[in-house]
Amino acid sequence: MTLCLYFAAPAVWDEYREILPALLAEAGIDAEVVTEAPKPAAVDYIFYAPSAPLQDFTAFTRCKAVLSLWAGVERIVGNATLTQPLCRMVDTGLTEGMVEWVVGHSLRHHLGIDRHIVNPGHIWDPTCPPLARERRVAMLGMGALGTACARALAALNFQVQGWSRTEKSVQGIPCFHGEAGLEAVLRGSDIVVTLLPKTPETENLLDARRIGWMKPGAVILNPGRGALIDDAALLAALDAGALGHATLDVFRVEPLPADHVFWRHPKVTVTPHIAADTRATGAAKVLVENIRRGEAGEPFLHLVDRARGY
Repeated sequence: MTLCLYFAAPAVWDEYREILPALLAEAGIDAEVVTEAPKPAAVDYIFYAPSAPLQDFTAFTRCKAVLSLWAGVERIVGNATLTQPLCRMVDTGLTEGMVEWVVGHSLRHHLGIDRHIVNPGHIWDPTCPPLARERRVAMLGMGALGTACARALAALNFQVQGWSRTEKSVQGIPCFHGEAGLEAVLRGSDIVVTLLPKTPETENLLDARRIGWMKPGAVILNPGRGALIDDAALLAALDAGALGHATLDVFRVEPLPADHVFWRHPKVTVTPHIAADTRATGAAKVLVENIRRGEAGEPFLHLVDRARGY
């Protein structure tokens, strides 16, 4: 029998308690899912969230893979005791949620919805926004989530350009890479979306110099990682009027402290890390498929490259 250890948030266990055994049985895998393992050496797979107390994987000598429930793995990828294969979570529900958040907030800023919702003087201003085909969007990060969001925005006729640290090719989306490519996409974009993993190379990617490349009045949407943006540089650009707005879903410290300036800044919108979440129905299918692959000797899905950090 294959032994699977669930080691993530206890509050979420109820969402997985029944669906995981059912899907494992459906896949023809004789497995047991437990939340405690008195004998770590007997565990074959670990369902894991990087926020879990388990940080030392040394005793799990038989473990064939650690299957993360999170898309981001920066909090675990550098763990020296983790010698087992590590797979990040990519599921359709998480992707759909991210696409909806990015499209929704892009349309909010594109259409200028705030000036109608917040209109205490009841001013009749019939000024129409430009069409989507007249707006340029920079998608910083062209992984699974960034590509899905870029395609959704392109389908609405936005001029979408993608950027990544290394060269990528996505049909229908002009893609750039490297420092010169970053400058090119930032200088012409009305909306900049950050969907990169946190790595030493991406931390403070949008610093004062690069924010200075951005189009006057441009909007930043950050549903990726809080550390991608230099907070002080962002606030300085907003205060100076160089940027129009920042809609932020992720932060260096979460929950965001109640006295943080982002809560009260008129040009900042805070959403509480809700852009995308792992949903048990979709995530369980990914977990079970990876176990099937592991038992069949096939390559794992979404295997993390330790050197690149994602």
